[in-house]
Amino acid sequence: MTATTTPEQPGGVPARDITISEFGAQKALGILANSGKENAGVRVFIKSGGCSGYQYGMAIDDRELEGDTIVYDRGVKLLVDRMSLPLLRGSEVDFVENMMGGGFTVHNPNATSACGCGSSFRTDGAQSPDGEGSSGCGSH
Repeated sequence: MTATTTPEQPGGVPARDITISEFGAQKALGILANSGKENAGVRVFIKSGGCSGYQYGMAIDDRELEGDTIVYDRGVKLLVDRMSLPLLRGSEVDFVENMMGGGFTVHNPNATSACGCGSSFRTDGAQSPDGEGSSGCGSH
């Protein structure tokens, strides 16, 4: 069973487990429209790796898996699996452009330190996973 959540913050304002910025939503809607997948959304997930312990991942996905949290924000369906949700709760997906190009990024209030390249992070109390997939910035 999938879950769509909109818990409330103090004051009765609905809070979302994850959100997307206005610019991020514009970019995501364009990509989703060209994906050829009906009812697709942006799957945001965490995987082991990177020099800080965890890495962000994103994919276009038209599947809703058991245990997924599904959030609709600014017209975009965001899907997060149950293992990634605790590390992503309160995060905002954004799209940034700079001299090196552009891409999606995650502003994560749970990250206590991040890699210089911005694609990996660590949280308080979370040990860096060892083994396969744990690597430095230069090996993405």
